[in-house]
Amino acid sequence: MTSTISAYTDKIKEMSMLSLLCSCFYTQPHPNSLYQYGDLEVKGLNKRMSGQSFEVVLKNSDNSGDKSQPQPLVSPPRKEMSLEELQKRLEAAEERRKLHEALVLKQLAEKREHVQEVLHKAREENNIFSKKTEEKLIQKMEVNKENREAHLNALKQRLREKEVHAAEVRRNKERQADLSG
Repeated sequence: MTSTISAYTDKIKEMSMLSLLCSCFYTQPHPNSLYQYGDLEVKGLNKRMSGQSFEVVLKNSDNSGDKSQPQPLVSPPRKEMSLEELQKRLEAAEERRKLHEALVLKQLAEKREHVQEVLHKAREENNIFSKKTEEKLIQKMEVNKENREAHLNALKQRLREKEVHAAEVRRNKERQADLSG
């Protein structure tokens, strides 16, 4: 209900004041013919949610009869086709179908080749990436190995220094024991 009221208020806002006053005084419906030219008439139909729709009416061009009644359009009669003509048309259609099929197959083959090229390039790039990653890993492992060896050598050096120091302390204790005793 509120959507209907809001639609009416929007419509009234769109209308000019003169149109609004005229619609109050003149209550007869407006003819829905939008355009007339010779034997052609365009009529607006009820608006729909999808937009506005039109009807195009072609009138009979001769002066006899009632012009207000639209005349139905009649298609010209088809000529009878012989069996040979039908056979030729079928053969031509079959030829067009075969050409179209060949074209589609060619396009598919080209696309397949392109996909294979892209896959080949992707594999190559993946192999290159894997090799680079493996080289970096090996390099890091070598650096880590060198660091571990350097750390072990430093620990061994400190151990030797402590052993030398311990040996000095023992000798000093033995000297003191010999001197005092």
